[in-house]
Amino acid sequence: MSTLQPLQNLQPHAHLSPDAIYPFDARGIAKRFRHAAIFGALDALKAGETMRFVNDHDPIPLLQQLQARYGESVEVTYRERNVSGVMIDFVRR
Repeated sequence: MSTLQPLQNLQPHAHLSPDAIYPFDARGIAKRFRHAAIFGALDALKAGETMRFVNDHDPIPLLQQLQARYGESVEVTYRERNVSGVMIDFVRR
């Protein structure tokens, strides 16, 4: 028996995080789907909301793609960068 709701019964995402920070751990997403998932998550953010991104490496090619796609509408701030990975805040403007 399926527990999935029919599409017509789904509620829109309520953006209920009190601090407007939404975690995104890319380490658990298959590499072939990562960039599409990241773009989808960023597209879902409202102005002023943050996606706190965690990955096992510094995503330089992704950052270049984000700049080309979003320009000044997404602010990028490294919170942590070391040999084990990165934590980056992407803030929608």
